[in-house]
Amino acid sequence: MRERSMLEALEQMEKRWFQIEGLLSDPEVVSDHERYRELAREHDTLREAVSLYQEYRAIAKGLEEAEGIIKNPEEEADAELIALAKGEIEELLARKRAILQRLRDLLIPRDPNEGRNTVVEIRAGTGGEEASLFAADLFRMYLRYAEHQGWKVEPLSSTPTDVGGFKEIIFLVSGEGAYGKLKYESGVHRVQRVPITESSGRIHTSAASVAVLPEADEVDVKIDPDDLRIDVFRSSGPGGQSVNTADSAVRITHIPTGLVVQCQDERSQHKNKAKALKVLRARLLDMVQSEQQEKISRARRRQVGSGDRSAKIRTYNFPQGRVTDHRINLTLHRLEQILEGDLNELIDALQSADRMEREEESPVNFR
Repeated sequence: MRERSMLEALEQMEKRWFQIEGLLSDPEVVSDHERYRELAREHDTLREAVSLYQEYRAIAKGLEEAEGIIKNPEEEADAELIALAKGEIEELLARKRAILQRLRDLLIPRDPNEGRNTVVEIRAGTGGEEASLFAADLFRMYLRYAEHQGWKVEPLSSTPTDVGGFKEIIFLVSGEGAYGKLKYESGVHRVQRVPITESSGRIHTSAASVAVLPEADEVDVKIDPDDLRIDVFRSSGPGGQSVNTADSAVRITHIPTGLVVQCQDERSQHKNKAKALKVLRARLLDMVQSEQQEKISRARRRQVGSGDRSAKIRTYNFPQGRVTDHRINLTLHRLEQILEGDLNELIDALQSADRMEREEESPVNFR
C-alpha cells in the first residue's frame, strides 16, 4: 500500500472517530439505545487504527527531530549525541514499519460480522445413514476445534438417527472471532470411505452441508410476534419414538418469509422456544445480509468465504488419509488430526486467500 494513500484514509477515520465521540455524549443519542449501540460498536472498530495513526504521527515527528540533529549538528553537539540520535532513528524506523504493516491490515475491508458468535447448521446430504454419520463426525470436529479455541458450544436443535448420526444438528458457538473463522466452513463437505454398513468393502461417497450464520441480536433483527405461527408438539427421538410425555417441542414459522425452525432438545417448552427464536434470528439476518451482498457484489462470486452452501468446498478421503479444500486447491495428508479439530492450517490458508481478495477490493491503493 502506498503510504500517502493510507495516511489519507487514516485521517478520515480519525475525523470520524472524534465525530462519534461527540455523538456518544449527546443526550439525544444516549437515549436512543439502538443508535448508541451502533455508534459504540463503530467507535470500538476504529479505536486501534486511530491509536496507531496517532502513534505514527508522533514517530514521524521524532524521526524529523533526530534526523535534524544528524544533518545539522550544532557546533557544541558531540559525537555521543549524534550516536544517540542514530540509535533512536533505528528504533523509530522499526516501530514505524510495524505500525504501517498493522495499519495496512486494518484498512483492508473487513466482514462486520467477524467478531460475532455464530450459529452452525449441519445437515446430512446424499448417502443415507453414512451421510448422517458424517454429519456427526463434522459436529465432533467443530466441537474439538471450538475447545482448542476456548469457545463455548451450545446445542440448539438436533435430529439424531438410529445409527448414532444426525439428520440435522444446529448449535451456537460463542467466543471471540467465532464467526470470523468458522464462516469458511459454509458449503458442501464430501466424504469418501467404506461405510460401517458396507460388507463388500466398497468405497462410498456421501455428503453433508454446513451453514455458518452470524448470531443476530434482538436489535439486529426485530421480529413482530404477529408474524409468527408457533406450534407445540411432543418431542420424538430416533425412529419416531416419543421422548417426552408433555408437548414441549416447538415449531416456529415466520409467515412473511416462510422460514421454519423447530427445537425439541429441551424438556422445557420455554427453553425450546428461546432456542428456536435464536436460530430464526440468525437465519433472517443471513437472509437480509445475503440480499444486500448480492446487490453490492455485482456479478462477482468469490469462492473463499462466499458462504455459498450449494458449492462443494472440501473432500475427506479416508483411504488416502487426505483432506482437500477445493476453493484454494490445498491438500493435507492429516485426515485424523483434522477430524480431531486441528483446523488451523486449513482456516489460516483460507483467511490468507480471502485477505488477498479483500485487499484488491480496498478503496486504498495497496500497490
